[in-house]
Amino acid sequence: MSTTTPTIPPYATMLGFTRYVARTGPAKATFVGGLRRQRERRSGFNPHGQLVKALKADIAFRTGGSYLTGVTDLVKPRWKPLYEAVSTGALAYLHSLGDPQDVSLAQTREAIAPVGPLAVKVNPHFGLRYADNHREAIRLHFDEQPPTPEVVTATLHLMSRHMDQILPNAEPVLIDLRRAQIHRLDPAAKTADIERWLAGEAAAFTSMWGTPAA
Repeated sequence: MSTTTPTIPPYATMLGFTRYVARTGPAKATFVGGLRRQRERRSGFNPHGQLVKALKADIAFRTGGSYLTGVTDLVKPRWKPLYEAVSTGALAYLHSLGDPQDVSLAQTREAIAPVGPLAVKVNPHFGLRYADNHREAIRLHFDEQPPTPEVVTATLHLMSRHMDQILPNAEPVLIDLRRAQIHRLDPAAKTADIERWLAGEAAAFTSMWGTPAA
């Protein structure tokens, strides 16, 4: 009887895939190997969950940042430096939305995006609806380093490509929380070129996924 461990099919979240495309050289294979091991162990922890909930609560209840101001005191000591680093930017972003009465949360859905041979889970953090009925699907960037152009392009393109499922008629937006910077689609970007680039990256990702680390 064979004791070979079944191969886990290649799969990535939008966060994992966009972090992958931003890497170069051997770092790509190392990163994919780490994702595969996480998938095999079914491990993974999201340290940002309470901050996202606090930001959404301030938007939903129009509380001007009281939830964000208090959330750092609610997390475990090991996460306090992270929350202190991102909460200031989150407050700045919240205030940039303007009059709290003119913006509300909108329900978003996840989508499974076929990118070449790879399935990528596209999952915005939340949606916004403005008084003029303009909608935005929001993805938050928490990393210490700002998002690279590759991360911005891949994130916004994947959300835009599946917006009919995520939040119909919405604009994809990536928020760099630490710097309170807002990234939107480049109207000059060529969709076909981005598709070819992502398909090539996905093919390489899939090949690396099936290659055990040395």
